[in-house]
Amino acid sequence: MASLIKAASDFVPAGEAVFFRSALAMPVIIAWLAMRGDLKTGLKAKRPLMHGWRGLIGVSAMGCNFAALGLLPLPEVTVLGYAAPMLTVLLAAVMLGERLRLFRMTAVLLGLAGVAVVMWPRLAFNDLSDAAFWGVVLILVSAVMRALAQIQIRRMVAVEETSAIVFYFSLTATMFSLLTLPFGWSWPELPVLGMLVASGLIGGVAQIFLTSSYRFAGAAVLAPFEYASILFAIIFGYMFFGEVPTVNVLAGAGIVIVAGIGIILRERQLGLKRGKARPNMTPQG
Repeated sequence: MASLIKAASDFVPAGEAVFFRSALAMPVIIAWLAMRGDLKTGLKAKRPLMHGWRGLIGVSAMGCNFAALGLLPLPEVTVLGYAAPMLTVLLAAVMLGERLRLFRMTAVLLGLAGVAVVMWPRLAFNDLSDAAFWGVVLILVSAVMRALAQIQIRRMVAVEETSAIVFYFSLTATMFSLLTLPFGWSWPELPVLGMLVASGLIGGVAQIFLTSSYRFAGAAVLAPFEYASILFAIIFGYMFFGEVPTVNVLAGAGIVIVAGIGIILRERQLGLKRGKARPNMTPQG
């Protein structure tokens, strides 16, 4: 999906790409909800304002990410995007009151150090006209927005069905992306239109697969597979765009992945301990 968006970025603005990604995913998601018998719950929003806020944050993250794809190599955007889970841990401590233990804090700082290794060569503050500099800024803003979206989702799952969260994100993202219509939208030529349509369909299918995967395995089992995206980013970046990752990108990716997997394994260990302790807990916890 990211490769298709990147290829189309020379012809359409990021807002238009967000529209196609969101709008074309909706038929796929509606069909999936109907097959599962969740269409009724998927269309029922108990807290519309929460969905609106989540949609605004999510579409901002997506727009910044798509804009960055037009300015930076695909592997670099992928690695810098790994900052989002690290920032989620920090924001969860501040906004949700989650405990931030020494191990998690160390791993988060290590992961952010890996991100800094990747972006440092791009931060030429003396040349603010450099496209790569703004690409880094956009992907970091996207990472912050994605982290905020995760915090919002954690709040929403207490009152909303997962099917509703999935459906209304696509709906609100489509609506918010239309606000960018005056900013350079154009009717794309057939090959570009095909790429945009494919990005929406692929994005919808990927969203369904990701959501469905949590029915069969826990987050601690699935989360490490997210880091496989760097392998595909390197392969597709080289095949389609002739991009070869720099030493900084590879080194930073290694640091971030080690830190991320460290957090995941620690969370899994704590989860097992909580599970063993739960039978001995009082009804009040």
